[in-house]
Amino acid sequence: MSAKKGAKKARAAAPAKRVRRVAAARARGGMGSSFDDFLRETGDYEFVKSRAIKRVLAWQISEAMREDGLTKAEMAKRMSTSRSQLDRLLDPANDDVTISTLARAAEALGREIRLELA
Repeated sequence: MSAKKGAKKARAAAPAKRVRRVAAARARGGMGSSFDDFLRETGDYEFVKSRAIKRVLAWQISEAMREDGLTKAEMAKRMSTSRSQLDRLLDPANDDVTISTLARAAEALGREIRLELA
Protein backbone atom coordinates (compact mmCIF):
# COMPACT_ATOMS: atom_id res chain seq x y z
CA MET A 1 0.00 0.00 0.00
CA SER A 2 1.38 3.42 -0.89
CA ALA A 3 2.01 6.06 1.76
CA LYS A 4 -0.82 8.22 0.36
CA LYS A 5 -3.32 5.36 0.50
CA GLY A 6 -2.20 4.47 4.03
CA ALA A 7 -2.62 8.08 5.19
CA LYS A 8 -6.01 8.32 3.51
CA LYS A 9 -7.13 5.09 5.20
CA ALA A 10 -5.92 6.38 8.59
CA ARG A 11 -7.86 9.65 8.14
CA ALA A 12 -10.97 7.70 7.19
CA ALA A 13 -10.69 5.62 10.38
CA ALA A 14 -10.08 8.68 12.60
CA PRO A 15 -13.77 9.69 12.99
CA ALA A 16 -14.71 6.22 14.26
CA LYS A 17 -11.87 6.35 16.79
CA ARG A 18 -13.06 9.79 17.95
CA VAL A 19 -16.60 8.50 18.41
CA ARG A 20 -15.29 5.67 20.59
CA ARG A 21 -13.17 8.10 22.65
CA VAL A 22 -16.15 10.43 23.13
CA ALA A 23 -18.35 7.54 24.22
CA ALA A 24 -15.68 6.39 26.67
CA ALA A 25 -15.31 9.92 28.09
CA ARG A 26 -19.07 10.20 28.54
CA ALA A 27 -19.12 6.84 30.32
CA ARG A 28 -16.49 8.17 32.78
CA GLY A 29 -18.88 10.88 33.87
CA GLY A 30 -18.75 13.82 31.52
CA MET A 31 -16.86 15.60 28.86
CA GLY A 32 -15.41 18.51 30.82
CA SER A 33 -16.40 22.07 31.38
CA SER A 34 -15.14 23.62 28.14
CA PHE A 35 -14.55 22.80 24.54
CA ASP A 36 -10.80 22.63 25.22
CA ASP A 37 -11.49 20.08 27.98
CA PHE A 38 -13.66 18.10 25.58
CA LEU A 39 -10.88 18.05 22.98
CA ARG A 40 -8.31 17.02 25.57
CA GLU A 41 -10.52 14.19 26.80
CA THR A 42 -11.07 12.91 23.27
CA GLY A 43 -7.35 13.24 22.47
CA ASP A 44 -7.93 15.77 19.69
CA TYR A 45 -6.75 18.97 21.35
CA GLU A 46 -3.26 19.23 19.80
CA PHE A 47 -4.52 18.27 16.34
CA VAL A 48 -7.35 20.82 16.40
CA LYS A 49 -5.14 23.51 17.89
CA SER A 50 -2.43 23.06 15.24
CA ARG A 51 -5.03 23.15 12.45
CA ALA A 52 -6.56 26.32 13.91
CA ILE A 53 -3.17 28.02 14.16
CA LYS A 54 -2.35 27.11 10.55
CA ARG A 55 -5.71 28.44 9.34
CA VAL A 56 -5.21 31.72 11.18
CA LEU A 57 -1.69 32.11 9.80
CA ALA A 58 -2.87 31.38 6.24
CA TRP A 59 -5.61 33.98 6.66
CA GLN A 60 -3.18 36.54 8.11
CA ILE A 61 -0.74 36.05 5.23
CA SER A 62 -3.57 36.34 2.68
CA GLU A 63 -4.86 39.52 4.35
CA ALA A 64 -1.36 41.05 4.44
CA MET A 65 -0.94 40.24 0.75
CA ARG A 66 -4.30 41.87 0.00
CA GLU A 67 -3.43 44.96 2.08
CA ASP A 68 -0.10 45.29 0.27
CA GLY A 69 -1.70 44.68 -3.13
CA LEU A 70 0.46 41.62 -3.78
CA THR A 71 -0.53 38.93 -6.24
CA LYS A 72 0.37 35.32 -5.57
CA ALA A 73 2.96 35.47 -8.33
CA GLU A 74 4.62 38.54 -6.79
CA MET A 75 4.55 36.98 -3.32
CA ALA A 76 6.07 33.73 -4.59
CA LYS A 77 8.84 35.72 -6.29
CA ARG A 78 9.57 37.63 -3.06
CA MET A 79 9.76 34.32 -1.19
CA SER A 80 11.99 32.77 -3.88
CA THR A 81 9.55 29.90 -4.25
CA SER A 82 6.99 28.58 -6.68
CA ARG A 83 3.39 29.68 -6.93
CA SER A 84 2.28 26.12 -6.11
CA GLN A 85 4.35 26.20 -2.88
CA LEU A 86 2.67 29.48 -1.96
CA ASP A 87 -0.73 27.91 -2.70
CA ARG A 88 0.11 25.10 -0.25
CA LEU A 89 1.11 27.69 2.36
CA LEU A 90 -2.18 29.56 1.90
CA ASP A 91 -4.30 26.39 1.87
CA PRO A 92 -5.94 26.21 5.32
CA ALA A 93 -6.34 22.43 4.98
CA ASN A 94 -2.61 21.89 4.43
CA ASP A 95 -1.04 21.86 7.89
CA ASP A 96 2.32 20.52 6.73
CA VAL A 97 4.12 23.89 6.65
CA THR A 98 7.55 24.54 8.10
CA ILE A 99 8.51 27.42 10.33
CA SER A 100 11.13 28.49 7.79
CA THR A 101 8.44 28.79 5.09
CA LEU A 102 6.30 30.90 7.44
CA ALA A 103 9.35 33.05 8.24
CA ARG A 104 10.07 33.58 4.52
CA ALA A 105 6.44 34.63 3.97
CA ALA A 106 6.61 37.07 6.88
CA GLU A 107 9.88 38.51 5.62
CA ALA A 108 8.43 38.92 2.11
CA LEU A 109 5.62 40.95 3.69
CA GLY A 110 7.93 43.00 5.91
CA ARG A 111 6.54 41.29 8.99
CA GLU A 112 7.88 38.84 11.55
CA ILE A 113 6.74 35.57 13.06
CA ARG A 114 6.53 35.43 16.83
CA LEU A 115 6.61 32.03 18.55
CA GLU A 116 6.50 31.39 22.26
CA LEU A 117 6.14 28.56 24.71
CA ALA A 118 3.44 29.15 27.25
